[in-house]
Amino acid sequence: MSLSIIILAAGQGTRMYSDIPKVLHPLAGKPLLEHVYNTACLLTHSNIHIVYGFGGETVPDQMKHLPVHWIEQREQLGTGHAVAQVMPDIRAEDQVLILCGDIPLITVETLRPLVDAAGETGFSLLTVDLDVPAGYGRIIRDAKNRITRIVEEKDASRQERAIREVNTGMMVVVAASLQRWIKALGNDNAQKEYYLTDIVSLAVAEGVKIRTISAESAFEVKGINTRAHLAEAERYFQLVQAHHLMRHGVTLLDPSRFDLRGDLEVGRDTVFDINVLLEGRIKLGNHVSIGANCCIRDTMIADDVTILPNCVIENAIIGRHCRIGPFSRIRPDTILDDDVHIGNFVEVKKTDVGTGTKINHLSYIGDSEIGREVNIGAGTITCNFDGANKHKTIIEDDVFVGSDVQLVAPVRVGAGATIAAGTTVTRDVKAGSLAISRVAQKTRSGWKRPNKG
Repeated sequence: MSLSIIILAAGQGTRMYSDIPKVLHPLAGKPLLEHVYNTACLLTHSNIHIVYGFGGETVPDQMKHLPVHWIEQREQLGTGHAVAQVMPDIRAEDQVLILCGDIPLITVETLRPLVDAAGETGFSLLTVDLDVPAGYGRIIRDAKNRITRIVEEKDASRQERAIREVNTGMMVVVAASLQRWIKALGNDNAQKEYYLTDIVSLAVAEGVKIRTISAESAFEVKGINTRAHLAEAERYFQLVQAHHLMRHGVTLLDPSRFDLRGDLEVGRDTVFDINVLLEGRIKLGNHVSIGANCCIRDTMIADDVTILPNCVIENAIIGRHCRIGPFSRIRPDTILDDDVHIGNFVEVKKTDVGTGTKINHLSYIGDSEIGREVNIGAGTITCNFDGANKHKTIIEDDVFVGSDVQLVAPVRVGAGATIAAGTTVTRDVKAGSLAISRVAQKTRSGWKRPNKG
């Protein structure tokens, strides 16, 4: 029996007070819906179907990278109606797992037993006990502890609302039975919707035994309905990631102040100080030290690298034993070879920097190739943009560039050359030569500054 998966993602999320469909709001840098999809993919399945509605084509357009079957629910008439839109595309002999696009923290460790349980009776339901069950449908059981029905809160009596076991919205049902029960649903309720949960009473009426699996964590099955829920889920998700990293040899000086919004591959004995933000695809080697308040995105960093506080690094490759910061910005398409030093208030963009080169203070280096063992003095800039086009600066090995130098691209500085402080370089500099351009200094004795008024 194969498994088809339906993810319900049609709702607006009115309590988010947003023009964006709820399932597109980001958690750890990815839409809520993508978290659910990624977990679903960990199960052995035949097809994944996503039902969308609010926002029209916004959801499938923004999530078109997902290889799924998209189905539009043009009228939002309830969860039962949403599932009905998919049933013609599912084989009668399949098991159907129904997930919710706004429950992003669900884990495969919980879903696997849910799927297995349905193999015994054809119907399994995921429930959870909550201290405060407000907002959820309550699980109604008989004297023998068998499920008889689910009652939505708006339709529940005071006694029923006191029940702590609630429906999570996730279940596994054999497709043939699900199809039959979906057709029998009515909308005689407070919201005039076709509730998927009403299939429980229909199954019980046919003598079907419904197996229940209880989620261990309330956070795992919590739906995102407000901005506050989203913030709570973010912190929970980040703590889960933090503790996973610490179990695998990473030191976090404060796990509550660490954010990973993407995918991280990391070696041993890497240390993160507080308020580090990692985004996109990050690969870190062994013995990497990252200081406080750093933001790193889509970057590879080799072994034994030190990144001092308040640095921003994006789409770069950093070699072994490099030292960066504090207050450095490494922009996209930058490659630092081994033993490079990038110091405070230095910005490097689309530049290859050779082994042992130092750019330690207050410089901008862009669209450049810099050789080995080069020293770039404080206040040096490459003038790479003429107002219309970018041009390249090439600095060969063992060049010494003094402070306050402007290199007007396109320009090449040969190996072993020296550029004197304060020089504006507009023509190529030959290897081993000295380039100097300075206005003669004039001194006027007895000079008095002008006064205001």
